[in-house]
Amino acid sequence: MPALRKGGVGARIAYYRSVMRPKLTQEQLAAAANVSLGTIRKIERGERGVSDPTLEAIADALGIDPARLLTDRGSAHTRVHEAMPALSAAIATYDLPEDGPIRPIHELRQAVNEAARWRLAAQYTRIARRLPELLAELARAFHTASTEQRAELAGLLVLAYRSADAVAYKFGAHDLSARLIELMRWAALEADDPLLSASVAYVRTETFFAARAHTAGLRALEHALDAAPAITPSETASRGALHMRAAVIAGRLPDASAAGTHLGEARRLAERVPEDVYCGTAFGPDSVRIHEVSVAVSLGGDHVGQALTLASEWKPPHDLPAERRSGFYIELGRAQLWSGLADDAFESLKVARHIAPQHTREHPWVREDAGTLRRLKRADAENLTNFAEWCAAT
Repeated sequence: MPALRKGGVGARIAYYRSVMRPKLTQEQLAAAANVSLGTIRKIERGERGVSDPTLEAIADALGIDPARLLTDRGSAHTRVHEAMPALSAAIATYDLPEDGPIRPIHELRQAVNEAARWRLAAQYTRIARRLPELLAELARAFHTASTEQRAELAGLLVLAYRSADAVAYKFGAHDLSARLIELMRWAALEADDPLLSASVAYVRTETFFAARAHTAGLRALEHALDAAPAITPSETASRGALHMRAAVIAGRLPDASAAGTHLGEARRLAERVPEDVYCGTAFGPDSVRIHEVSVAVSLGGDHVGQALTLASEWKPPHDLPAERRSGFYIELGRAQLWSGLADDAFESLKVARHIAPQHTREHPWVREDAGTLRRLKRADAENLTNFAEWCAAT
């Protein structure tokens, strides 16, 4: 449904256009978004609504997440939940997809890679809207493919399921997430690719996090590590990512010894590869540093000071995926809150929101910590209340 609020979406578009460096004129924005100048003018004046495709095109031209243009705090959240039934239907018919068009495999590859970029940028609304049709199309392609293309299409299904799972898991649909992960495991076997299998093992940890089955989750990761080689750069990064994940879940146990061992292995492997995204997961020296903070916060107690020390010496660079950078500031904010640094904690949460609004809003720690901050910092009631309402703080 088109968004129409006088002084709302249009005012935000005008604001972001004015703060661009260099500043964009309405005509330049219209050209970049491939919409008419008259449309831009009417939207900014609040005289017409904005369809989802137009909103996304304008956001792309401005280089921002479409969620930043939605003044209604519930808009992005509602749109994702409205898309959940279509996502469920697409995976329910994975083995019996309905008839329909199938694009050439190179176009399907491009679409899957685009969805992966949205996931890394925490643009969940886009994924929720686009993935159901893509999953159905990939299923049709897989079940009608020649023997030569079947393995590659299975691999594309794994990556597409992973993007869909990011939405399901972040928005609390854990049963749907678990189903998507089982489909990832099935498709990875069809692809017969050890790197994809390792990637699935990494994502599967979400199921153990949701169930608080941390011992079983650590055991599953260590089993995956037994089968993960580390010869090529991609293999090295894949194995390193599994060690990062194992360190975090060990921290949740909490098992400081196991967490330290896995972090040490992740650091060693990170020295052998540049920071990059490997098979859908960011890995390298910077990613390991972020996980060092995460593990320290998970361990709690005396380890929280270590998180603050690490964060005082280093901040994640801008070329890391937005989801990972925002996660760093969310976890830093929790460490600061536990250390009695309420003002610093609130600043960290605001930085996380600026980097990845949807990821920050849906993170359970943000809701918990914003609620705690609101109770502690009554003097800053307006700013904190606005933030707490935005993330539906507990």
